[in-house]
Amino acid sequence: MSSNQIDSRARPSAEAAYREAFERLKQGHPERLPEGTPVSQNNVAREAGSDPSALRKSRFPGLIADIQRYLATRVDRHPPSRSQTLQSQRRRNRNLRDRIEDLTKQRDAVACLLNEANAKILELSDRVAELEAKLPSNLTPIPRR
Repeated sequence: MSSNQIDSRARPSAEAAYREAFERLKQGHPERLPEGTPVSQNNVAREAGSDPSALRKSRFPGLIADIQRYLATRVDRHPPSRSQTLQSQRRRNRNLRDRIEDLTKQRDAVACLLNEANAKILELSDRVAELEAKLPSNLTPIPRR
């Protein structure tokens, strides 16, 4: 046997190395990358110890399809990243600030209407008192028969 045949048996194929790396990442126990590294095509290649550009769809269509299928089923299970969480908080805070501003404008408008109504009530109360004061003088008694 030549040395090439011995080397190919001792060393797993590139696809096998990628598949092993894919399994390690799925289980959350990578050897080369930090724990908790998300599964992605590039991270599978890095975990296998190769350049991410080496893991191509044209060379490993089955493996790439498996990775994409796995990612499609896991999309909703990934916890949001820190930047996504911050972006969500900023959006929520912006919405709350807008709502506070709208409610403040509504409160001010209603307070203005209330003040106008109170002023009108005072004006009409004064007018009623004035008319009641004049009432006895402009009445003429009707004689009884």
